[in-house]
Amino acid sequence: MSSDPRHIGPTEDGARLRIEWSDGHISEYEPRYLRLECRCAGCIDEMTGRPILDPRTVPEDVHPLAIRYVGRYALRFEWSDGHSTGIYPYELLRVICPCEACRGARSGGPR
Repeated sequence: MSSDPRHIGPTEDGARLRIEWSDGHISEYEPRYLRLECRCAGCIDEMTGRPILDPRTVPEDVHPLAIRYVGRYALRFEWSDGHSTGIYPYELLRVICPCEACRGARSGGPR
């Protein structure tokens, strides 16, 4: 499983973030899903790893106002709910891929 992106951009309809990985796998992320996966200190307790972010406080229509590259290893989003401190390393983005095959692999189920 590669965590090296070949191409990053919006889906054709502009509704999701699409990443084509160097191994050919394609991941598509809904904005709210990504917002809820933020691993910054304001969203996850640094000492325990316990989530701090209450999903009920994230609007259903949250969306990125800007997406910035962080070096060659991550993306940073400026969200419509005012949040902008999270960094999403490519490795994390690949691990949290929401496609059926990746979800199955994470849960130990059939691919």
